[in-house]
Amino acid sequence: MLTDRRLLRAEPDFGLLTKLFQVNWPYVAVLCAVAACGYVALYSAGGGPEPYAWRHGVRFGFGLVMTLSLAMVDIRFLARFSWPLYAIGIVLLVLTLRMGHVGKGAERWLELGPIQLQPSEFMKVALAMALASWFHRASWERVGNPLFLLPPALLVLVPVALILKQPNLGTAFITAVIGFSIFLGAGMRLWQVALLLLPVPFAARIAYGHLHDYQRARITTFLHPESDPLGAGYNIIQSKIALGSGGLWGKGFMQGTQAHLNFLPEKQTDFIFSIIAEEWGLVGALFVLALQLLLILGAMLIALRCRNQYGRLLALGIATNLFMYVFVNVAMVVGAIPVGGVPLPLISHGGSAMLTVMFAMGLLLSVHVHRDVEFARREEFPP
Repeated sequence: MLTDRRLLRAEPDFGLLTKLFQVNWPYVAVLCAVAACGYVALYSAGGGPEPYAWRHGVRFGFGLVMTLSLAMVDIRFLARFSWPLYAIGIVLLVLTLRMGHVGKGAERWLELGPIQLQPSEFMKVALAMALASWFHRASWERVGNPLFLLPPALLVLVPVALILKQPNLGTAFITAVIGFSIFLGAGMRLWQVALLLLPVPFAARIAYGHLHDYQRARITTFLHPESDPLGAGYNIIQSKIALGSGGLWGKGFMQGTQAHLNFLPEKQTDFIFSIIAEEWGLVGALFVLALQLLLILGAMLIALRCRNQYGRLLALGIATNLFMYVFVNVAMVVGAIPVGGVPLPLISHGGSAMLTVMFAMGLLLSVHVHRDVEFARREEFPP
């Protein structure tokens, strides 16, 4: 009879060389293509490889090694770290509130020597892992029990509340949507969804009363950007000018006036898509969005092809994270939603976002490589 230790061991059922052939290399190629677009856009934003583009390239190179290394690790082994990583994420969020770096009214970074870490980015992936581990053996009937959904609901609410406290509305919203998508993927009933969404308008009204002045200004600016063209509305007005001035084919590489005459704020992070649209035009902007769409659809396909529930839900959470990154950033720069400080994945300048995305890509590729494995009957995490 097998011992508990034998039941819990996640021994690979094929060799390293076979796993390398199992890697979704077309997906890796799309990753590299998106990062290359980011390098070119950041090269233009900085007027050369310094100070943004070369760091972007180094971070992506390191991240790609991490991604491919994680792809080789059995997903059952990675699943064991779901709860420890979630706990670490919560601790880092608490530390950010107590001793985090203050930037533009928000405490979002931890100073670790020369490294600035943004725990809220890491928390989104850790949350997806924890929720996937909670639901991975839950039956349809069990998910229909509201009491069974209370613990995972707390798993979502705790990090969302801590991120809101920083405050970081954009990331908090994305974190909540990731949790919601995994609930739906696990079999949450429509009547439960209705009950969950019912108090949202009232909660939003209460939350608005606790917003900081600059956050309220963002909402007012979103509704009427022309009311303060040189103040709160300046960013979005300049972004729209950049988007429209690019036309169909753009002004040409490093020829964008909004960016190079410093009219466009945060051009290397929040508004990098505006540079792409101004210099590459509508065609270039749609090309970048098409690459991002391939990443999202590829992640969804990996989720659909996975035979185990843990990998399926984890891939769904990662796909949702990618979609929300792209949707919020692009909607923000075109003025469809208030400005929220969300980067464009693999394109915007930023170490935490880059490494978090590449870590998530490693998990996603591991799900793909080990899509046919089955978990042992006894696991190290509930239920």
